[in-house]
Amino acid sequence: MSTFLEDHDTAPWSVLHSLSPEDEAAMAAMRAIVEPNKGKLQGTAARVPFDAIMERVIAPSGVIYEADHVGGVSGWWCRPEDARPGQAVMHMHGGWFNWGSAQSFRHLAGHIAASAGVAAFVPGYRLAPEHPFPAAAEDVRACYLGLTRRGFSKVAITGDSAGGNLALGLLVHLTANGGADSKALVGGVVLSPVTDLTLSGESWSTRAVADPYFNQLQATELVRSYLHGHEPADPSASPLYANLNSLAPIRVHVGDDEVLLDDSVNLVERGVAAGVDARLDVWQGMVHGFLGGVGRLSASNEALKLISEFLIDRFTD
Repeated sequence: MSTFLEDHDTAPWSVLHSLSPEDEAAMAAMRAIVEPNKGKLQGTAARVPFDAIMERVIAPSGVIYEADHVGGVSGWWCRPEDARPGQAVMHMHGGWFNWGSAQSFRHLAGHIAASAGVAAFVPGYRLAPEHPFPAAAEDVRACYLGLTRRGFSKVAITGDSAGGNLALGLLVHLTANGGADSKALVGGVVLSPVTDLTLSGESWSTRAVADPYFNQLQATELVRSYLHGHEPADPSASPLYANLNSLAPIRVHVGDDEVLLDDSVNLVERGVAAGVDARLDVWQGMVHGFLGGVGRLSASNEALKLISEFLIDRFTD
């Protein structure tokens, strides 16, 4: 039995979603394709194949894409036809701080934008190893300030994987520093976030076989490239160790078959203990980045629905 099922299945802050037979069959077929390449995405050479994977996310209907610079950071707008004015989602893309681009994640962010009824901007933050920590964090802060300078009075922060790390870091930064700009913040949603760069979560062992994508040796090198000698337990790099008091409401979604499972479990557990309005949704049989299966997997569709309900509630509060 998994660590999550043993320790957290009755926690009031967590919900465990069962795996449908249809999704189980689809995931088995996917695993047969990707598992032979487990752990093989390495260094900057992985950027092209990684972006190609993300380009496979089904494009949402009724979303217009536009390249732009916000706060001096390049990126892509994802604009639903009926987007409410004055409100925006800022989505930080994944890629272990070394890969990924705003362009390749535009469809994923577009689904979040369309379901929430607001425009989303995906910043193309600087990547390691060319630009190690804290370059990416500096870029997302500048981008958020750029949105508020453009008159967006309500901004939700979302992010997946490494982008989830940056999203949580931004939430912590805004909480700690306050100021007029932080008043626009309505909440955050993170998907399989990397919260602990010490890679000390038990799921690195308990999910080592179940996870079809990553292994600890691969992640260790990617984190080393990003931190460039910086202390991995520094709260500014690892949100798990940050002061979470007074953090804006957050929702966390993660697959049960991820080596990063405990990064989510431990973050939400700490957040709730600090009085944060936080909830964890764990999806059985799902792997890292499963929201990218929207339109194909019922779990992805259901997760998107929960995300949109939370965001709409925060925007209209």
